[in-house]
Amino acid sequence: MIAIHGWQDNAGTWDNLIPLLPVNTSVLCIDLPGHGHSSHYPKGMIYYVFWDGIVLIRRIVKHFKWEKVQLMGHSLGGALSFMYAASFPDDVDKIICIDIASPAVREPSNMVKTAGWGMDKLLEYETLKEDKIPCYEYEEMIDIVCDAYKGSVSKRNCRVLMRRGMMPTPAHMNKKGYFFKRDPRLKVAGLAMMSIETALEFAGKVKCKVLNLRALPGQGWERLDYYMKVVEKLRETTDVQYVEVQGTHHVQLESPENIVELIEEFLELY
Repeated sequence: MIAIHGWQDNAGTWDNLIPLLPVNTSVLCIDLPGHGHSSHYPKGMIYYVFWDGIVLIRRIVKHFKWEKVQLMGHSLGGALSFMYAASFPDDVDKIICIDIASPAVREPSNMVKTAGWGMDKLLEYETLKEDKIPCYEYEEMIDIVCDAYKGSVSKRNCRVLMRRGMMPTPAHMNKKGYFFKRDPRLKVAGLAMMSIETALEFAGKVKCKVLNLRALPGQGWERLDYYMKVVEKLRETTDVQYVEVQGTHHVQLESPENIVELIEEFLELY
């Protein structure tokens, strides 16, 4: 199984869940490009996170010469699991999607409205000089992270994520403290949204078994009806277990005990 984290998170998002799974469960947890310990894209490249990730998963599968694969993803990672299963339907046994059904689907007007701003911010981040990178004391950085997650991740688990999400400031910068390891260009990776029509077309191609765990209160979806339309479309072509569980958007990190039995049963059932 390949486990794929969410947007601007890292493989540490699985640290509280994976140890609860049966000891014979083999899981490869990755840091997506620009996240955690993985390299950033070269200057001049743009993160199209919902598409780049499919190519990345394909590279991993081909590297290990796996004929069949299982995928488990949270948020962005769940969207990539869905997309990969639709793109290579004969190569996937099952997918587990946590608090997401497909790539983020937004109203077209909102996508158009933010396009120009996103491109300008991308160029701004791309030319950010090293001495302009903000550095913080450890506790200050943890507080910033907690505020950014708006209650989805506790301070204790912000520390878990930041094991791979921050690093000490290099000596040559003559600054004390820590800075974020993730590529700031990821902040404007939303230039690759898709329409609900496209998401439904992909849903119709999925053949593998699907476990979809939607957290409550979870994510505040712009269009929850789009989420449910994708689930219903999946049910036309495959076996879908859709379960609502108590937890924040980061339920796998905050409340893994609420989902571990569901995941274990799903993996053992087929």
